[in-house]
Amino acid sequence: MPMPLPSVNGVRHADVELPTGVRLHVAEAGDAGAPPLLLVHGWPEHWWAWRDVIPALAQRHRVIAPDLRGFGWSGQPADGDFAKERLADDMIALLDALGVARAGYLGHDWGAWTGYLVAVRAPERLTRLMTVAMLHPWAARLATVRNAWRAAYQLPVAAPVLGPAVLRDGRVLRAVLTRLIGPGPAEVYAEVLREPERAAASSALYRTFQLRELPAILAGRYAGARLEVPVKLLFPCGDGAQRTSQLPGLEGRVPELDVELVDGNHFLPERRPELVAERALAWFG
Repeated sequence: MPMPLPSVNGVRHADVELPTGVRLHVAEAGDAGAPPLLLVHGWPEHWWAWRDVIPALAQRHRVIAPDLRGFGWSGQPADGDFAKERLADDMIALLDALGVARAGYLGHDWGAWTGYLVAVRAPERLTRLMTVAMLHPWAARLATVRNAWRAAYQLPVAAPVLGPAVLRDGRVLRAVLTRLIGPGPAEVYAEVLREPERAAASSALYRTFQLRELPAILAGRYAGARLEVPVKLLFPCGDGAQRTSQLPGLEGRVPELDVELVDGNHFLPERRPELVAERALAWFG
């Protein structure tokens, strides 16, 4: 069983069964009649990553913060598929299940990548998109290849046996996260990954990217795709796994684009929540 849900004032919780074959845990805050805003976390986190962002956004929005399939307190997908387009399908199905026709989308890390795919597959479901600390699928392919060594950490995580074992052990993950976000949050995320199914899900997420998705992207998978919603990129200058040289590539693909570079490491919602909330309120209203 996963660890007990962390408590955040004003946050209510529910489980939603989706036709995509997965049960998603969803944390919500704010007035149910307010403009909806979807907050989607990255790895190795879950909804709690937004704990210090939610209070400010909930004053104006119906905040909807799900755990991605296999993460946090969500269920495992029936088909075992962790392709990012399936994550996008989950987000669209979640909006359907909650009766939300259109929502703003704020995503971090893989949650941000998923947001790009939602905007490609169902732009009519989004009002605006804001991504935090994540490159987009249109990053220059040559720059991606040149900077591939920065993502070398993905390889041991993606390994079928080694990855889940290392994640369940938790020592390496705790050490890295303690340096980046502090010991308390590091323990919260590492504890959930002690579960065999959660560790296996994280490994599968990266293995799917390395073996199926990255080769397709480098071959031009999304080369001709456009986004029909305004997009803001909030990108930390201190992100060790990504570089600003990889950001170009969205020009001409979106009706409105705002790229902002800020001080901080990859985990901006954890380390600079006030900044993330301020920029989100300015972007989504």
